[in-house]
Amino acid sequence: MADKTEYECKFCGNKKEVDSSDSDAPECCRKPMIKAEPLPVCGTSTTAEHSRIGELEEPCDDGRAGT
Repeated sequence: MADKTEYECKFCGNKKEVDSSDSDAPECCRKPMIKAEPLPVCGTSTTAEHSRIGELEEPCDDGRAGT
């Protein structure tokens, strides 16, 4: 299976996936497309609302303490 590279048009947002072996960037809106940046890897949230039960780094106050 060949590696794929994703390109995105900076004008209309159109996306296209092509083989990595292709040397030329595809065109859209009569301009060359740019390589799409990969999304960052998800991490654990640092807010109390999104904390996970049982993790060592629990929030100081998650709002369930009452008054």
